[in-house]
Amino acid sequence: MEKPTSRWRHRLPRTPGRWAAVVAALAVLVGAGTWTAVADDSAPTVHRQDRMMKMNGVSVDTSYFTSGGTKPRPAVLIGHGFGGSKNDVRAQAEKLAADGYAVMTWSARGFGRTTGEITLNAPDGEVKDVSGLIDWLAGRPEVQLDAKGDPRVGVTGASYGGAVSLLAAGYDERVDAIAPVISYWNLADALFPDGVFKKLWAGIFVSSGGGCERFQKQLCEMYERVAVSGTPDAAARKLLTERSPEAVADRIDVPALILQGQSDSLFPLGQADAMAKAIKANGAPVSVDWIAGGHDGGDDEGDRVEGRVGDWFDRYLKQDKGADTGPGFRVTRTGGVDSTDGAALKRGASSDSYPGLTSGGRKIPLTGAGQPPATGGAMNRPGTGGGQSAPAKNLTQTFRNPAGAGPPSVSAVPGIGGGLSQLSSLGVGFSLDFPGQYARFDSAPLDGAVHVTGSPTVRVNVKADQGDAVLFGKVYDVSPDGKQQVLPSQLVAPYRITPEEQGKPVELTLPAVDHEVEAGHTLRVVLSATDLAYASRAEPATYTVSLDGPLTVPTAPAVKTAAATMPWWTWGLPAAGLVIAAALLLTARRRTATPAPDPALTGVPLQITGLSKKYAKSADRYAVRDLGFRVEKGQVLGLLGPNGAGKTTTLRMLMGLITPDAGEIRVFGHAIRPGAPVLSRVGSFVEGAGFLPHLSGRSNLQLYWQATGRPAEDAHIDEALEIAGLGDALARAVRTYSQGMRQRLAIAQAMLGMPDLLILDEPTNGLDPPQIREMRDVMIRYAAGGRTVIVSSHLLSEVEQSCTHLVVMDRGQLVQAGPVAEITGSGDMLLVTTGAEVAEPLVDKVAALPGIGSAVRLDDGHGLLVRLDGATAAQLVAELVRLDVPVTAVGPHRRLEDAFLTLISQGSA
Repeated sequence: MEKPTSRWRHRLPRTPGRWAAVVAALAVLVGAGTWTAVADDSAPTVHRQDRMMKMNGVSVDTSYFTSGGTKPRPAVLIGHGFGGSKNDVRAQAEKLAADGYAVMTWSARGFGRTTGEITLNAPDGEVKDVSGLIDWLAGRPEVQLDAKGDPRVGVTGASYGGAVSLLAAGYDERVDAIAPVISYWNLADALFPDGVFKKLWAGIFVSSGGGCERFQKQLCEMYERVAVSGTPDAAARKLLTERSPEAVADRIDVPALILQGQSDSLFPLGQADAMAKAIKANGAPVSVDWIAGGHDGGDDEGDRVEGRVGDWFDRYLKQDKGADTGPGFRVTRTGGVDSTDGAALKRGASSDSYPGLTSGGRKIPLTGAGQPPATGGAMNRPGTGGGQSAPAKNLTQTFRNPAGAGPPSVSAVPGIGGGLSQLSSLGVGFSLDFPGQYARFDSAPLDGAVHVTGSPTVRVNVKADQGDAVLFGKVYDVSPDGKQQVLPSQLVAPYRITPEEQGKPVELTLPAVDHEVEAGHTLRVVLSATDLAYASRAEPATYTVSLDGPLTVPTAPAVKTAAATMPWWTWGLPAAGLVIAAALLLTARRRTATPAPDPALTGVPLQITGLSKKYAKSADRYAVRDLGFRVEKGQVLGLLGPNGAGKTTTLRMLMGLITPDAGEIRVFGHAIRPGAPVLSRVGSFVEGAGFLPHLSGRSNLQLYWQATGRPAEDAHIDEALEIAGLGDALARAVRTYSQGMRQRLAIAQAMLGMPDLLILDEPTNGLDPPQIREMRDVMIRYAAGGRTVIVSSHLLSEVEQSCTHLVVMDRGQLVQAGPVAEITGSGDMLLVTTGAEVAEPLVDKVAALPGIGSAVRLDDGHGLLVRLDGATAAQLVAELVRLDVPVTAVGPHRRLEDAFLTLISQGSA
């Protein structure tokens, strides 16, 4: 889940995460520290001071960021994610420092260069360390004080770092505001929900910390005890609860911005719900924000999240009453139009106050449905394909928990290619429920769309023939023909129903989601006896489940998406035209002579030589420096680099929007100058497109082309639209378009006239997975005609699939250029990690599966490198489950990501 391009890198159990905790008591400095000037795209210069601090028996590695002299300003502590270090939050620290804060980052105990054992944010460990950092900040002359020894300070961080922000507020009264991101309220509830062991995440959690021996002894013993038994005991719950923010719930009374991930099977939305209710009960201002991503992957909305955190601290640390802290509740809904500017990348819905998880409950009757018979042990997707039995009012169903709890059902599998949760956006979903191992209850087709926001509930009566019943509840969104079903965010809720609770109605709370179910679709409740991510009963058992009421679905009626405001271009385009015309008149006489065309480059779409551009008001800081590369016909070139690498500056110079300080750009042999005639052979999507919302897609394109003054027959509108693939939507008003359709229309606009060179800057920004796939196909189809495409993107997986060649930049300079295969290697490789050593005979069985090219065991034996040759990742997972392979994670062997990080690692050290 790790996202190297995101500012909110919270490395947790290896893939979206990184966490934090640190420093205490009176800090004794070890060494004098080092100072570094940190340059970003704008003044003022940020200085970084690195030093080791000795406190509470450990040496803590810290970095301190400031700018703008010694004027007193509030301080901010930023914690990192579990398994990470202070370096993971450096970019955010630099930005906050440039915005007028004194910022401290640190590596938590057991991580980075900090010594000591991992104690999971124990009050006398990592939490005490944070108090030590606050002590140190109180002695800094540039830090604003509320009283002697009491600095004005806020704490933020993601995941583990988010938890330490909550704990710091509970244990240290000097903390003034917090902003935890995708964090936990009660770690015992997160890892042992309803007394069921979340074995996959717990195992990844321990391994990402460096192994059990890196943890405090009692934590290691607790984990091994629970992992062996499969059942968490009271002592385990007590140990984790004591180190959780819930333990000091009554003391956390500072303004709290709570940002939680929707794609998160580790710390689901219920964790944020509990923390919001507790902090609000203490009288503190609380705002809740459900972001699109989470520990299971997806878009972590780094820039927007970072902006909200900055605004929150501006209001409650700087006491800026004009700072916009946003609504009491906001949720990101993928696709559609953001009402704030009419062309944003994601849709935000909001309400004045947080509605909780049960607001606006709508009761939907359920009926039972028989299960298809097992067919040779093949997997079953309820309601798909042949064998689906006719629905019946089967309100009581009996099913089995198999011996050894295998093969298990599959919902979320941490680490599988950015998260199976993203597949719910594809409209197909992915899950496995095996015949005879679950009960299923369906609604009638819905007579209207229902937007679920919160946790559905259902009352059932459960009986087991012996002992506890361990069940896993999920709600599917099933298409009218029954052939497609979506498990929103791939979430499932576990339940342990004891013999004392059996035989009488119990209310089951299903996973909290934000998901729209279309009219005509069916809601399906499935209660399974097993799930791959959890420890089920090893003993065989028979369960009987009967319905005791309808499915209650929360709709949160107060949560609204505001109507799109009138975009700026409805009034700005005419004014912009006048400004451009005036600028052309004023500069025409000052233009220097354009160099003659180079006949040797007539057939070369682009050649850049010695290109340089300095930052404004800077004599020696470069946005682009001595850059050179060449692009040939038919190539799809990916322009890669971290934030601030100079990608957009390069594209703007290429389009003639800004003038380089040195060097030359030639397109088909012609030197680029503002207004150069050869630019008519170039189409671009660099600054973002603006459309008139009341006009159809076709009318918008026709109006745009007319404004160029070129003949209508040269537009090739139909050809551009065929490549963009908009279909019947062309006749509809643009205001009805989804974000993916708007992006495709923008690309179609760039393709008008069928330019020989097409330039796209982040064309997939804000798109969900199916829309990204469509955009990828658009680029490939366009280049297939012999034209050339240059695309700047931070989505490494998309670049790897879309591009033929790469140019990698870092800090304005060329790092490497060449074919993708040359830089990254090729092949569809998946990395499968396992909880136990894989025997060689099992490796041979995997290699012999249909659609599998090869399977090689990892050096340590705990995993496989599998090359797909026709099979899909989903099919591979199904077969591995069938073969009883103890899968802990599945994901792509990210050659491009590894190559990219290797190339830029020296520059980011």
